[in-house]
Amino acid sequence: MWKHTLNFRAVGVAEFPLCRAIPHNGFMSVRVPVRSAFRLLPPLILCFGLLLLLLLSPLAAKTPTSLDSGYVRALAAADHFLQAWQSGDIENGTALLSSHAKEAATTDGVERFFSNPTPSAYQIDRGKLMKRGRYAFPVVLFTEGAKDSRARRRFSSIIVVNTGNNDWAVDKLP
Repeated sequence: MWKHTLNFRAVGVAEFPLCRAIPHNGFMSVRVPVRSAFRLLPPLILCFGLLLLLLLSPLAAKTPTSLDSGYVRALAAADHFLQAWQSGDIENGTALLSSHAKEAATTDGVERFFSNPTPSAYQIDRGKLMKRGRYAFPVVLFTEGAKDSRARRRFSSIIVVNTGNNDWAVDKLP
């Protein structure tokens, strides 16, 4: 009845090269060659790495676990002190200094710090609790050079301490 019957013989997988597809009848599952499976591995690792990076990036931002009133008041004291520096207001600036900072700094040093004839600006970064009642805030002070119009940056830090009765004072000049 059937004139053209195909001659099937049992052929092992070893007879076919790994780069070529193994013939099948449509009902068999196609086996992916080993070499092409390894070619897919680097892009899969890259995609998984990018996905992991995107998912963990919000967790990498370091924020204080709880913003207590001490942190907020210490940040406000540092900000008021730097506003006094920016405007050249030596009276309000020295009023925000702790007794330890007043003893450590000379009068000439404080006057030189607050006397800035050129325009100035500042940037306060996220503070860190050093110990209870003591915070350190990294700051960048920007001043315009006298000879050229380039802005100069000075990286420093301000240490703010609780002096009692929820009063905060700058304990270390930047």
